[in-house]
Amino acid sequence: MINRLTASIGWMSGKRMYMYKQIIIARKDLNMSSGKLAAQVSHGSMAFLNWFIRNNTDLDGHVDGYIDEDILHNWIEGEFTKCVLQAKNKNQLLKAKTMAEELGMVEGKDFWLIRDNCHTELEPEEDGRTLTVIGFRPMGSELIDQIGRKYPVSYTHLTLPTNRL
Repeated sequence: MINRLTASIGWMSGKRMYMYKQIIIARKDLNMSSGKLAAQVSHGSMAFLNWFIRNNTDLDGHVDGYIDEDILHNWIEGEFTKCVLQAKNKNQLLKAKTMAEELGMVEGKDFWLIRDNCHTELEPEEDGRTLTVIGFRPMGSELIDQIGRKYPVSYTHLTLPTNRL
């Protein structure tokens, strides 16, 4: 069983190149249903693109901005890799935030804390909301693995009935 994230190194045109990926870390202690977990992880993944669009849209709704060339070529035009990891609880999730800040990352630009509004299955923790995941922007594995390798890969036991395939 794979339980740690490892750096992926490739070669392109004779140059050593690190894989770009996005990590999203979800809380295991909330025992979210598969659907709730999928929604929260999606929010964590989309936070980067949402931030980019909000910060680069004019009053007419046109997006006019530049995505970092490495993100464009190595992630968006590449494999679009996402790794979903798990934190045991809120404190362990917040340790990822602390590690990110120690690496010089900024909340709201490099990572996002996602809070559920608790309209369905979760109970509010504070301000009527519950912290569920932390999502990171895509970045080189040599950087993001410094955080990701501390968390096991999340394996949800999703099975589809064979009659629906």
